[in-house]
Amino acid sequence: MDFKNKISIVIVIIAFLIIGLYALTEVNYFAYKNVVEPRDINSSVVMIPSIGVQERINNVSISQGVYIDVNSEIPTKGDVALYGHRTLQGSPFLRLDALKKGDRITVEWPGIGEVNYTVNNTKIVSQYDTLEFNQSHSSGDIHDQNLFLITCHPIGSTAQRMIVTADFSSVDPLNETVILENPQADWAWYITLGFLALGLIISYLTPAGERKIILAVVIAITLVLVYFCIFPVSSQIWADQLGWLNGLMGVT
Repeated sequence: MDFKNKISIVIVIIAFLIIGLYALTEVNYFAYKNVVEPRDINSSVVMIPSIGVQERINNVSISQGVYIDVNSEIPTKGDVALYGHRTLQGSPFLRLDALKKGDRITVEWPGIGEVNYTVNNTKIVSQYDTLEFNQSHSSGDIHDQNLFLITCHPIGSTAQRMIVTADFSSVDPLNETVILENPQADWAWYITLGFLALGLIISYLTPAGERKIILAVVIAITLVLVYFCIFPVSSQIWADQLGWLNGLMGVT
């Protein structure tokens, strides 16, 4: 193996390691959600049909998916603010910028029902701006209440915030079927299989002399992904561990 080929194989291995780290973040995220998110009637869910979002709401961390602001009220009791990532950790709000005025957002909230909101506007603000809740909405007309969806902007940066504001429209009976569904239950395995498939293709296209090395790296990383499909750890741990890499690559 000449020097040029050695450099090429090192670059390929580094690329697979970086891709593998990001794949591991997503694999662990989806596998961990299966462990920590209760699949029972007490779960709350946000649905945005126009951009394909159906996510459980948590009050622990944005690294676990869609997170409800500790200062917000619950639906029908005042303004509600939900946060979600656009990159990594499932990217629940990846396509938030595609929402249009008039689009429907539904929050299934046990004890309250199916609360519907209608998108009113979208704005971009500085990362230092703070969201102020209208306290009068907690005791005034329920139809004055708002739902805020907040994420980073632009994609891959924390320089700004995108805030989608939706107005309360109606309350219907709770949809228990949606509460119990988990459309992302197998995504950790899909990502693992996708990484393996990509690795096998790249290995096949690699010259015979380097093929075994690339294949060994791919199989090793795949085994790690399989392990975390079965034994995930806290999503926050991986978010913290990959922070330095995100900064280096300009992804946040």
